[in-house]
Amino acid sequence: MGRIVAIDYGKKRVGIAATDELRIVANALETFSPNEALAFLQRYVAAEKVDVMVVGKPINLNGLPSEAAAGAANFTARLKKLFPQIEVATFDERFTSRMAQQAIIDAGVKKKGRRDKELVDRVSACIILQSYMDFLQNNIRNMEIAR
Repeated sequence: MGRIVAIDYGKKRVGIAATDELRIVANALETFSPNEALAFLQRYVAAEKVDVMVVGKPINLNGLPSEAAAGAANFTARLKKLFPQIEVATFDERFTSRMAQQAIIDAGVKKKGRRDKELVDRVSACIILQSYMDFLQNNIRNMEIAR
């Protein structure tokens, strides 16, 4: 079974997280510029078995795409072209930045560390990944119940 990689895309920074080989734990990896992120992912896929990449889909509260959606969609298209052998999916990322900031506060990170936007992006990618894994698990349970 291959890993799942999650990506929190932003014009300036891209946070990346990945599961362990058994898909049990979501781990924050790194933050890059968009172009550096693609190069990192190429190296990562060459070294690790990856089955799925999940890109956070920026959606407003009303359910419509946000201003950042076009950039994320373009990045997703680049991933699909670069990695045709890997499933590339999108997943709702509403509130992940706020959840990441709260998780960082709850972890006891001092105020100076909480200003680190790269940390927020890595934690956001981790939250997208964990939410996606929870979604998959809930769908499996629902299919088992329906039988």
